[in-house]
Amino acid sequence: MSALSADRATRTARWSDLVDAVREAGQYATTAKAERVVRVVLSTLGGHVTGDERVDLARALPEEAARLVASRIPLNRPLTAPEFVDAVAGRIEGATPATARWDVSSVLSVLPELVGDELVDRVLDRLPSGYALLFGKAELTPAAA
Repeated sequence: MSALSADRATRTARWSDLVDAVREAGQYATTAKAERVVRVVLSTLGGHVTGDERVDLARALPEEAARLVASRIPLNRPLTAPEFVDAVAGRIEGATPATARWDVSSVLSVLPELVGDELVDRVLDRLPSGYALLFGKAELTPAAA
């Protein structure tokens, strides 16, 4: 069991655990790079998650990460997944759409292990389609009748 899984139940996951998981997932050369990416992605995500899911996500994250999510004023209309990636690219110096997608996926793909699949699924239900892949999940669409 990873440190993230062990800590999830008691909300004692530390910021360093999250950053280390992102550093590993994204294969970043330094912890500082991984930390910058986490800050940008989570603060951008904070503007898109609303309602009980926002509160529950903040409660499930390490305190520093929770502040990043909670500090953003929710948008009236969440961005599409490509717009979200573009918004992140605009906040990371030298980022391209491809590197921003990598950065977004490196952060969001560690969240299911940290906060649980059920909460991630609830968050995804509130976001436009296209986000599931950024979280490392399959995007299932209902079959046409």
